[in-house]
Amino acid sequence: MSLVLDPPVRQEYVYVTNTAAARAVAISPPLPLARRLWRQAWLRKIFILIVLALLWEGVARWQDNDLLLPGFVQTARAFAGGVASGELLERVRISLAVLLQGYAAGVAAAFVLTALAASTRAGRDLLETLTSMFNPLPAIALLPLALLWFGLGKGSLIFVIVHAVLWPLALGAYAGFQSVPETLRMAGRNYGLSGLRLVWHILVPAALPSILSGLKIGWAFAWRTLIAAELVFGTTGGQGGLGWYIFQNRNELYTDKVFAGLAAVILIGLLVENVVFRPLESVTVERWGMQR
Repeated sequence: MSLVLDPPVRQEYVYVTNTAAARAVAISPPLPLARRLWRQAWLRKIFILIVLALLWEGVARWQDNDLLLPGFVQTARAFAGGVASGELLERVRISLAVLLQGYAAGVAAAFVLTALAASTRAGRDLLETLTSMFNPLPAIALLPLALLWFGLGKGSLIFVIVHAVLWPLALGAYAGFQSVPETLRMAGRNYGLSGLRLVWHILVPAALPSILSGLKIGWAFAWRTLIAAELVFGTTGGQGGLGWYIFQNRNELYTDKVFAGLAAVILIGLLVENVVFRPLESVTVERWGMQR
């Protein structure tokens, strides 16, 4: 004898909604204009810059000594004059040309070294030894040797820039590779990937947040190393860059032009961060859900 249990019958209900109430919930009132504007990140950053400029101008007016601290307005005039005459833009062009060469060479060397470390035990030992030796060494400390080896020119600057970029980027990328879950590595091996193919197809995408952080840190180190090197020995093959522009105007006591040169350094840093790295993060790690 089999016992058949019928499932309980659930009673059906018909809910009648209030159309006016539903519309009131669905259509929320628009936010005030001030709150909508404050949600824009670029507007918040511009607001911070305006506040800093006002504080700068206020301190300069209170100090009342243009030789020590020119105001924001005076610096802006010097900056506009340098741009109009073309002198400041030419200095920036010279510095960026050298910087991009050294940065590209440093990035290439860092990825080769990190790929070897991720794929072989000997490469890992080599990376750990070299970074322990050279990462604590300031790039500007190698400038006397660079001048001795490469002379007074572009080669010396590229050498110190490569040193500034190589070690922080290699450490960041290697740390990212080490944090890749073992399941992803096993999945790559199941597809027949090994060596450099495993690094390129599995490790690099998974470690991309760390790699991008290393690229940003390497850029900052390279930029400030270049400016410091130009301040030390000035010209590059008979042409002075942005650091030399700052140093030369400091010697001639044009403090407003010195601040204009410093402002150019800051503006280039802001442009690179918001025009290069920020969109790159948006289309990669943020879009893939790897970073907020």
